[in-house]
Amino acid sequence: MTDRPEKLLLLDTASLYFRAFYGVPDKVKAPDGSPVNAVRGLLDIVAKLVTLYEPTHVVACWDDDWRPQWRVDLIPSYKTHRVVEVVADAPDVEEVPDPLEAQIPLIRQTLTALGIPIIGVTEHEADDVIGTLATRATIPVDIVTGDRDLFQLVDDAREIRVIYTARGMSNLEIVTDATVVAKYGVLPSQYADFATMRGDASDGLPGVAGVGEKTAATLLQTHGDLSGIRTAAAAGEGMSAGVSAKILAASDYLDVAPTVVEVARNLDIAVPGIALRTLDPAEADAATALAEQWNLGTSMTRAVAAVSTV
Repeated sequence: MTDRPEKLLLLDTASLYFRAFYGVPDKVKAPDGSPVNAVRGLLDIVAKLVTLYEPTHVVACWDDDWRPQWRVDLIPSYKTHRVVEVVADAPDVEEVPDPLEAQIPLIRQTLTALGIPIIGVTEHEADDVIGTLATRATIPVDIVTGDRDLFQLVDDAREIRVIYTARGMSNLEIVTDATVVAKYGVLPSQYADFATMRGDASDGLPGVAGVGEKTAATLLQTHGDLSGIRTAAAAGEGMSAGVSAKILAASDYLDVAPTVVEVARNLDIAVPGIALRTLDPAEADAATALAEQWNLGTSMTRAVAAVSTV
């Protein structure tokens, strides 16, 4: 056991298992022919992250509802293009390849076998779990995701940063205050307002028509936040008449979009006190048996070794 400083690693789990699924050849199978490429890929990702960033605590944050109805009620187009089946009184069904869908129960089993808690909250996305746990943490936090919306949580003063996976696991990017400013011209605390105005086609968020990243950043630099921008637009001050008209025309959208874009930070969950640790003999045997049953091979071995070095 090493005496490393405390740090919390928050996994945007779906983001990572999708990446694993597409990154590991689907010829990787269990003895019964079941696909296990996403499981093996995710185990390799966990092993790499724990080895590289040396957390003492890891939480797999889960989408209990990938498209919460309360967000859809505010912006009906929210993630609409990813819905394959609308379900009454339950989360809609997301477009997930069948070979990946079949692996999700095993993904949960393997994370549990490693001693990594899985946390989801009814009617909320993993982003909201991450936002709450990061906000409540009293130790440094690394958030692993390919979702730039989580840049709004970056906070150098509180030692919260994002490990951004968009360029692949071999090109991980550490996102700090300076990174967000350099990329977008806004502070992380302004990022949600920036994203609201810019919009995001991948999430079905239209944004403010005619206002792109450059204009959104300039407005935030001048007026501080979305409220200040809307006040200035209404007064016809601090921006061109054309930009003011665009902001005013988007009034209905701007009334609701911030609630959709901002991640929750106050869900009824606590930061888990479960630290990574060497598995006891019975747990190690169970992990080995799971690996043998599903042909997880050295991926499980590496993951067990990584969590056991804490």
